[in-house]
Order: sequence, then structure tokens, then C-alpha cells
Amino acid sequence: MTRRRQLLKAGALGATASFTTGAYAQTQPSVRWRMAALYPRSLDTCYGSTEQMCKRVAELTNGKFTITLHPPGDLVPPLQVLDAVSAGTVEAGQVSGSFYFGKNPALMFESGLPFGMNVRQQNAWLYEAGGLKEVQKVFAGFNCHSVPCGNFGTQMGGWFRKEINSLKDLSGLKMRIGGFGGQVVSRLGVVPQMIPGGDLYAALEKGVIDAAEFVGPYDDEKLGLAKVTQYYYSPGWWEGGSAQVSAVANQKAWAALPKDYQAAFEVAAFESNMRMLAIYDSKNPDAIQRILSSGVKLRWFPKEILDVAYDTTISMLEEISSKDADFKAIYQHYRNFLNKQSSWYRVADHFLDSYSLSRRGR
Repeated sequence: MTRRRQLLKAGALGATASFTTGAYAQTQPSVRWRMAALYPRSLDTCYGSTEQMCKRVAELTNGKFTITLHPPGDLVPPLQVLDAVSAGTVEAGQVSGSFYFGKNPALMFESGLPFGMNVRQQNAWLYEAGGLKEVQKVFAGFNCHSVPCGNFGTQMGGWFRKEINSLKDLSGLKMRIGGFGGQVVSRLGVVPQMIPGGDLYAALEKGVIDAAEFVGPYDDEKLGLAKVTQYYYSPGWWEGGSAQVSAVANQKAWAALPKDYQAAFEVAAFESNMRMLAIYDSKNPDAIQRILSSGVKLRWFPKEILDVAYDTTISMLEEISSKDADFKAIYQHYRNFLNKQSSWYRVADHFLDSYSLSRRGR
């Protein structure tokens, strides 16, 4: 039985009991960690899921291993979380690899590729097909140990002041979008900007930017973006159907943990990964209805734009692969699994979903 399966079995059977004996409480050390968050406390699902993960670690270790989650800016600014964990300034952090594309383009595989796997496929690749080991090799280069701790699922395409009918409408458009997605849209004429989520409302209201992508209806509504823009676009193709969040730990701090503390951390992160997606899937349908009832117009990107974005994405991935052997290795691993998954999804999921949605829409 693999270590991963042992961890999941421990969680499923109620790992709390195995960690809370009197002998355990007497012999195990007390460990106190600080964890820096990427997302603000106001975004209760992405922040709250990681906060619940921290509480779960304490439960699984009878309170001997505690992690305190700190909002952005409390310990470090949101976009400096990876640097802080790497340097050992904090023991752990909540990160999304797409924000750090400039440090190492291979970090994008942690959070999802444009036109890439959906969340089920991403989890299958990570947990069962060796993808997590590949991602952890990349994070090891930053002196970090990583595990998935959340997922937003398929994202929206963002908020626009004007309607987007063709590629011409993208020319010179100032848009909040970072990471590899920002690199792709720049070749389509967009001027990408990297702005923290908490600053998006003001940037749109003051005209600093013309458009912004963040996550999806539930979080976008909390940021008030529907009050300052008219058009809401779908889909957020730049992170495929899987926008993942990871919990990273400083390698030295991780190595110093007892093995059962490490297991508790990984079990809690796995539970958080499942929980966060479930919450978003539950809350997004009501949120999109509220947004549309306020007068916002829902639009889909024209096929012309999606076609050019897809072709540009593939070209850029091949371009990076030709220059970076480590990137090429993980890209081939990812792509081979995606191709197999696509063949299977055509057989069952795609046909059934397409048919069922067509009937429900009548």
C-alpha cells in the first residue's frame, strides 16, 4: 500500500483516534507553526478552507501540532508568500503556482494549464499518476514541500467594461491577469496587469484597468466587481478547469516534524482540497443568479478568440519546452496523461453531460 493510500485510509477511518492516546500526548513534542495566506479573510471559502485545514491538523494531533493562518499583509504581502516560506521567515504558506510563473514556468502545473485538465483529471494526475511528485520536485527548488489544499474549479473569464466581439476588441485592453495566462493574452493584444484581488474594485472603478479576472461568481460578488463593470465573460480558459491552491512548508521545518505530524498535515490538506471545491460548486449557482439579476450581462468569448488563444497556448508551451529541459519533462508527463483522459472523457462524461444539459435547458 502506498503512503498516499495509507494517509487517505487514516483519514477515512477517523485518524483522530489514532493520534489522541494518552501516551501520544505525553511523548510527542508541541510544534507551533505560522502560515501566511495568499487570499484575504473576506474570501471565506478559499481562506476558510485552509483555516479549517489548520484546525484539522490540531485535531489529528491532539493539539500538539498547531498552525495559525495569517491573512495577507499580517506576516508578509500576498505575492511574497512563497519567498517567505522558502527563506524560513514563516513555516508554511498558502500559494497558487500561477502567481509565480516568472520564478519558474513549471510552477503552472501546480495550479492548472490553459485549456488543461478539469479538476477530476487534475486530482487523478496528482494523486494517482505521479503528478504530485513532479510538482513537488519543482517546489523543492524553492526549499518547499507542497501538497494540494484546495481547488476553485473552472473559473470565469472575467469582468469587462465593454463587449468583446473579436480579437480587435482585445488590442490595448488593460486587464488584471497574471501568470502564464497573462503571457498568452499579451500575444493577443492585451496589456496584462498583476493586481491583488482586494484592490480590483478600486482599479476598475478608477479606470486603472479595463477588465479583470479573479475566480468565479461567489468570490467575484464578494469583491463587488458587478458594481463597476457591465459584462461578465466565460470561460476562464487560462487555468483550464482546475485552479488549484497548495499548502507549502519550509523544507527544514518539514523535515523536523515527526512522521505522524507530516501525515496529519497531508491528510488535512487532502480533506481541504475536496472541501473547498465542494463549497464553490454549492455556492456559485446562487451567486451567478444574483449577479445576473443585478443587470450584469453574461457573455461567452467568441470562438475566434478561443481558437487563437488555444493555438497560442500550445505554441508557447512548446517554445518553453524547447528551452527548459525540466519544464519539458513535466509537460510531457502532464500532456500524456491529459491525452489519455481526453480519450476516456469522450466516451462517457462528455456525451452524457452534453445530452443531459441539452434536456435540462428545455
